[in-house]
Amino acid sequence: MALKASIFKAAVNISDLNRELYQDFNLTLARHPSETDERMMMRLLAFVLNAAERLEFGRGLSSDDEPDVWLKSLSGEIELWLDVGLPSYERCRKASGQSQSVKLYVYGAEKNVKPWWKKTEADFARLKKLQILKICGDDSSALADLAQVNMQLQFTLDGDDIYINAGDVSLHITISSLKDADNRGW
Repeated sequence: MALKASIFKAAVNISDLNRELYQDFNLTLARHPSETDERMMMRLLAFVLNAAERLEFGRGLSSDDEPDVWLKSLSGEIELWLDVGLPSYERCRKASGQSQSVKLYVYGAEKNVKPWWKKTEADFARLKKLQILKICGDDSSALADLAQVNMQLQFTLDGDDIYINAGDVSLHITISSLKDADNRGW
């Protein structure tokens, strides 16, 4: 018998000083049985960093044809494709062909990220629509510790700094860029 996804609810308050966006979202995240809390929370962070009215979670791990998070136009075209982790060049190339803009949020231990980046950097340089952002392993691990079936989270985004409050817990995460997109779409 196949295992079912675990359902998480997140009441999210976003104060994005970079985009002057101040909004609340009530989100439902389905965590695939093989997905870790860290990966699920990175999907949530990708949503927060790109929050928009039509932004929604894709099937991610359950489908090769959908991103972790995406924004579609009213006519169904993919405007923004968001993935988390260390995907292959082929997946990112395919995403670039299907979307106006692609953002990849890389996270995890340096011992995993460095070899992946060294192997893929030259290939990724050819993808003009691709932007790659990095969250260090300690930060993504601390974010994973906030995972609960019912979450209330406040995010403040200011430059490359992300401040997160969850009850008595406060986190400060810094995001850095590995690759900027050559197009300035999203």
